Amino acid sequence: MTRPHLVVGSVAGVGVGLVWLLSLAAPAAGQPPRSSDQVDVARLIVDARVLNEDGEPMLGLELSDFEVRVGGQPARVESVQWIGGEAGMNVPILAGSLGGVLERTARGRLVVFVVQKSLDRDRLVGLLRLLQNTGRLFSALTPTDRVAVLSFDSHLKIWLDFTDDLERAQRVLADDVMFREPAALEPGSGVSLMSKLNRVSAGETYTIEDALRVLGDALEPLPGSKSVVLLGHGFGEMTVTLGVFGGRPTRRYGEARDALYGARAAVFSLDVTDVDYHTFEHGLETVSAETGGLFVRTRNRVIGAIEEVTHALVGHYVLFTELPDLDAGTHRIEVELTQTDGSVFARTIYDH
Repeated sequence: MTRPHLVVGSVAGVGVGLVWLLSLAAPAAGQPPRSSDQVDVARLIVDARVLNEDGEPMLGLELSDFEVRVGGQPARVESVQWIGGEAGMNVPILAGSLGGVLERTARGRLVVFVVQKSLDRDRLVGLLRLLQNTGRLFSALTPTDRVAVLSFDSHLKIWLDFTDDLERAQRVLADDVMFREPAALEPGSGVSLMSKLNRVSAGETYTIEDALRVLGDALEPLPGSKSVVLLGHGFGEMTVTLGVFGGRPTRRYGEARDALYGARAAVFSLDVTDVDYHTFEHGLETVSAETGGLFVRTRNRVIGAIEEVTHALVGHYVLFTELPDLDAGTHRIEVELTQTDGSVFARTIYDH
């Protein structure tokens, strides 16, 4: 009997993995399988965070609560799994293992804090205020979760590789990042950024977009989805249209987004700029929206902003979906709730 063969691969995209399932009908004894017995089905993994109208995580949702469309066509949701730090669903995706595509809750989650440093007064005041309150961001994490800490000024700097020492990570964020230089690090024995990220590659990043690209590349081989918490002031190119200032992403941003897609990394941006509006916030908004994260301003509401991100970090649903027939090209991913009100945050683009 010919057994079904499961091959797990990855697609360039955050929050999404691609699985090709080869299903073969069992031929009669001694009879070779016919080509007509083979069916190729493409499946898509979507990481979705769901918040209610109060910004709190919605737990206990089931398969029937979700509707997914890709390229405007329905994508059947086959199963749902909750990954998070509070009691929720833990439904197996398939009877077999999906290797690195799906994480088990026992492993804990991977969270990377990235601090975009600046000495500009409008940015520095807000950043210092936020860093002194970063301990609140750890309230959604558990002892099984692992945290890494990076910063960017003239180039990317590595402060902590993935560690479950959450108290140490809090101290580094609050006390060290702004006033010290990181010590040399050796790769850890477990899950590590250091197989692809080191001082040489980090030193060759000249923009925050470069830093996000390098980070995405380093996260890509690691199992499961990841969360990137970006404390910064933004990025992009300034535009002027009919006398109105705006912003747009650079070419480097596209490369960063694709790397984050490949890593299944959602970006949660906390804008530290101490003004009501600025051009470069569009970069933070865009990367968060397109990767399935969240963008919040911290001006005059740092505690409230932290709480919004903390709620989103509590956990997420992994939706295992069957892709419709699609033409080659870029297609929009839409995830909605069918039986209740709430906001869904998931990656928005699928390249076929």
